[in-house]
Order: sequence, then C-alpha cells, then structure tokens
Amino acid sequence: MEINSINAAEFARLFLSGAANLEAKKEWINELNVFPVPDGDTGTNMCMTIMAAAKEVKALDDPDMKSLAKAVSSGSLRGARGNSGVILSQLFRGFTKVIAEYDTVTVGVLARAMEKAVETAYKAVMKPKEGTILTVAKGAAIKALELAESTTDLLVFAEAVVKEADRVLLKTPDMLPVLKQAGVVDSGGQGLVEVLRGALFAMQGKEMDYEVSEESKPSAFVQASSHIDAQANQEIRFTYCTQFLVMLEHPYDGKKEAELKAYLEEIGDSIVAVADDEVVKVHVHTNDPGLAMQKGLCYGSLTEIIIENMKLERDEKISALKEKEMQNITPGALTVKEGVQAEIAPEPESVKEMGFVTVSIGEGLNEIFYGLGADYIIEGGQTMNPSTDDVLQAVSKVNAKTVFILPNNKNIILAANQAASLCEDKKLVVIPTRTIPQGITALVNYIPGQSPEANESHMNEEISYVKTGQVTYAIRDTEIDDKEIHQGDYMGIGDKSILSVGADRKSVTLEMVDQMIDEDSSLVSIYYGKDATAEEAAELSAQITKSHPYVEVEVNGGGQPIYYYVVSVE
Repeated sequence: MEINSINAAEFARLFLSGAANLEAKKEWINELNVFPVPDGDTGTNMCMTIMAAAKEVKALDDPDMKSLAKAVSSGSLRGARGNSGVILSQLFRGFTKVIAEYDTVTVGVLARAMEKAVETAYKAVMKPKEGTILTVAKGAAIKALELAESTTDLLVFAEAVVKEADRVLLKTPDMLPVLKQAGVVDSGGQGLVEVLRGALFAMQGKEMDYEVSEESKPSAFVQASSHIDAQANQEIRFTYCTQFLVMLEHPYDGKKEAELKAYLEEIGDSIVAVADDEVVKVHVHTNDPGLAMQKGLCYGSLTEIIIENMKLERDEKISALKEKEMQNITPGALTVKEGVQAEIAPEPESVKEMGFVTVSIGEGLNEIFYGLGADYIIEGGQTMNPSTDDVLQAVSKVNAKTVFILPNNKNIILAANQAASLCEDKKLVVIPTRTIPQGITALVNYIPGQSPEANESHMNEEISYVKTGQVTYAIRDTEIDDKEIHQGDYMGIGDKSILSVGADRKSVTLEMVDQMIDEDSSLVSIYYGKDATAEEAAELSAQITKSHPYVEVEVNGGGQPIYYYVVSVE
C-alpha cells in the first residue's frame, strides 16, 4: 500500500517506535563505544536523550505538527547527555524546524527536514569528525534528497533511506582507524540507524517486540580482545566530560554563542554549545569543569549539571570487559514489548546483606572509597549535586538487602533521603555525611558483623567527631564572616564558617588547620587536589607536625577539582 503523507499523530507514533528500538538496542550499542572518547556509554546517552523527548511527545493529547516538533526539539535538548546525545538532539532540532511548518509530511518535506538536520548538527559541533553519527546522518540525507526526485511513496522512501544509512555505517571503520582496530562500526551511527529502523518498523506495521539474536549482535562481541585493546590504548587528554544547561537570563545572540564556543575551545575539546529560546546546552571535555561552568554563569543560571571522569569510566569499562571475556559471558538477551521500556536479563549474583553508595569526585578519593568497601560511586559534589534519580540508579546497581548512602555534601542529603523514601526493593539508610572526610570516617567505622541498625548508629556517632576544612579560591569580591575577600584570594572554609583568607595558599591552609586543631585532636588527614602537588602537601604536613607535635598527620592524593586541599581533623 502506498503512503503519500503522514499527519502529526501518525508521525508521533513513528517517533516513539524509533525511540523504543533504540532503547531495545542500547546495551549492545554501548559495547561499540570506542571513539572518540569514552565519555559515558553511547547507547545509554542517546537513549536518555530520545526518551526525554519521547516523554514530552507522549504527554501531548492531540498534537499538531508544530506542538509535536516543539516537544521533540525541546525535550531532546533538555535531556541531551554525552556528545552523541547532544548531536542527536541537534539532528532533531534541525529536522523539526522544517516539519513544524506543515500539517502533514510528505517525501519532499522529509528530505528537506533531513537536510536541515544535518546542517544544524554539523554547525553545532566545533570540529566535526567523519566516520561518526554525523557521517551516517549526512549519507541518509543525501539519499533522501535523491529519492525525493523519483518517488512520492513514503514507505519506499523510508526503506531506501534506512538501507543507505546502514551502508554508510558499515564504511565508518574505513574512516576511523580506532574503529577498524576494534572491528566495530561507530556506536553513535549505529544508534541513529536504530532510531530510523524503529520508525520504519512502525510504518511497516510491525509489532514492538524485539529479540537480539546471536547473528544480529554487533561485531564488538566477536572481537572482544581487540575491542579491549583499542579502549586501553586511547589517550584521554581531557579528564572530565562536562555538561550543563544554562537557563538564559541575559541576551544571547550569535556573537555571544561564538564567544562561548571560543572560550570552551581554549579549555577543552568535543565542544557542543547549542541554544533554543530559553536554554543553552553545553558539552565539553576539559580538565577544569569549574571554568566551563563559571563561563556559563555569565549568561544565566545552571541546571542539570553532569560531570563524569572519563579516565575512571574507561578503566572500569576495560576491567568489566576483561572479566566478561575471561568468563566467556555473553550479554543477556534484550526484550522490548509494546511501549518504550527495555529489560535486560540479569546475570545471577548472590545478594549480600549490606552495601555502600557514596558520592565522590577525584581519582584518588574514588580509589580510597573503593578501597574501604564502597560498591558504587556517584561522581558529584559541591558544583554538581546528583539528583534523587541518580541516587536510585546507583542503588539499583548494588546487589544488597540494605544499602548505606553517603552523600558527603549537605546539598545532597535531601536527594538521598528522598531516594530512600522511594526505593521499594531494598532498604536504604542515609548516613548524613556533609563532607568527604565524614564519608571516609563512616566507611572506616563500618563493622561487617553488626546489624544495619547498629552500624547506622555507630557511623553516625563517629562522623560527629570529624572536623572538615577545604581550601579553594574566591571568584569575586565579597565580605563574609567579617572577612574581606578579594577575587583570586585563597579561602580556608570550615564546617560552619570561613576560617582564613589570604593571597598565599600555604599560609591560608596552615591558619585554617590551626583553628581546627584543639586539645582533643589526634589525627589530621590532608587530601590534595588536582591543582596541588604531593610536594606542597608534604610541606604542609611537616609544618603541621612541627606546630602540633601531638597529632598524627596523613597525606593522600585526592585528585578533586575546585578544592586544593580537603583536610579533616579527628
């Protein structure tokens, strides 16, 4: 049967089908993720992006094309995660600009929309790379324009476009050596093909019921060893994948956009900065997330902040892949029933009595927490507070009857408590740790043989004895706690007030510690950040020992951003 036009309600159905197909394939698309940098899993990031749009689309009662276009564009932009997710949102943004002008879509409209999608996505990326999702989108758009000259049948058109997208996808390893080495196609390109294929399935009238057969699995499963080697050999120049939304409060035009992108290019790469009428979505790989966020604050307030340590993610992923290869485990089958939900057949694993989820940032601090028994770490802290959903997602990965949550920041305790009230399948216990040192103390004082209630009481008591000081810098002139502070000054911040201020970092730190130590103190722990050195920390330790010979001083590399030193006194 020939199809010559599609109305808004039907187009919404096609979009949701594309989203569901991507959801069904996200885990094995994740397995393809080897390029350009492992800033989270491509399949998951793209899925989170399209599902944010799908939620907006499903909320529409009787959509017209304009309201549908806005739901897809706005939803995907606000939900965009990772480089691949942001690019996908830009493809949707360009595409919807065209279809919003029509009551129904035809082959000609779709072809122009695909052309606009590619144009918008390429403009959004500072340095587009071929062999990626962009290449697949461009190949499909070129084919669409060609078909618009020869057919008006949307089904014929869609089948040919998906076939061409598949063909271009298979050529991506020839464009990027790292893909060829791993024996896989581009993961972002694969994700886009699955969206297109899902929409085609709906157009063909197929039921939403997918099984991943052995034959249909990506080649990443076949060539696991080379895949692992490809990831292990990657150089990660910039550690932190930084993403946030700027809620615009000041004028933002083409000049401001160019200014923002130029600044981001100075501090990192993989830059995407795109805007609609109310928000700007920023994505950048950088070694200093704070600089990117400070720049964003020039245009408005920040929300939906996500900062991920790509080196840590890469190491964890390689470890998991090696373990999977050694055990010769094949990922469980994925099944998607009608709707946009996906289930992964779980691997059998014994349930333990108690586990830990902790908030942390910095490679050194993360290693300390894992070494003390943490099961899962949520990357976050002062400048990036995890949400209730982030906590629940983390808890879901811990196979324990009781899970202790260590927020390690006063601004995260509320979200952790809310997660505890929402979780139904296991008991969550929030230990109200307000600082990283309190979190470390809580784990140190966990006693495996005791009950959850006894451990909760014991840990709560022990963290009350911990004093915390943190050394950072001032971003503007102000006056706090009767102290005059100038931009660029160093500040020693205690649990309840600013303890010291000055232009010399060492003096400020020592003054802060002096005020924290009293006659009951016995241990000082120094965690130096990524912008401090072991030598500087050792000098501080020596000076503290000289001034307070009755206390023991420990020095650890924390690797945390923003804070040069985090110091605890017990």
